Amino acid sequence: MTAAGWGRVASCCAVASVLWAHPVAAVPAEPSPPAHVDVPVLLVPGWLDSERDLAALRIRLMAAGWDEAGVVAMTFRDPTGSNREHAEEISRAVDTLLRKTGAARVDIVAHSMGGLATRLYLRETSGASVRRVVFIATPHRGTYMAYLAFGEGRGEMQPESDFLQRLNDGPPVPQGIEAMTIRSRLDAVILPQESAVLPDAENREVCCPTHAGLLDSVDAFRLVRRFLVDGPEGAP
Repeated sequence: MTAAGWGRVASCCAVASVLWAHPVAAVPAEPSPPAHVDVPVLLVPGWLDSERDLAALRIRLMAAGWDEAGVVAMTFRDPTGSNREHAEEISRAVDTLLRKTGAARVDIVAHSMGGLATRLYLRETSGASVRRVVFIATPHRGTYMAYLAFGEGRGEMQPESDFLQRLNDGPPVPQGIEAMTIRSRLDAVILPQESAVLPDAENREVCCPTHAGLLDSVDAFRLVRRFLVDGPEGAP
């Protein structure tokens, strides 16, 4: 590749990094009283992210009543890798969390591309170990911003990819699992924004954090907390 070609690649990578990456924000106190919860939660990061990017969400869950050992944020070995490999890592993380807590099932909160790996995991295991799942800004039908990404996840997130066509061939999640999606009006990473919606799920929109900012959003967290504690409500 020519020097100019490498320059274009570097430029695209820089744009993608700015769009997806974000620092951990200060966490305000959760105003709701702590809930009594006994279902552990696995937090799944998005493309290029790690457990560090889920820190604010984990802190809020613990402040809201979840036990420290019952809220686990994971990091993929290859944060930009294939959702197929990520699904295997999610399976192992769920098994470990069940074993350590003694719980019968877990809840999952997944951000961005992590939601695609979560859905693949659920399909391959029939979701027997999962009660509820929250997808935050997940490109269920792809995003055009994936063309600026890199790694094996890049092609899988592109609209009409073979991976997405197979993933969306059938129910969004296995029967018996309750699902919620959360999206933002100002999300410039999930394009089109309707890609973050799933049929037969409780689909919610908040105004107006960025794609990354949804993980630090108080309004988004309140939706997550209510859904994990009380289950789905009717569509607004």
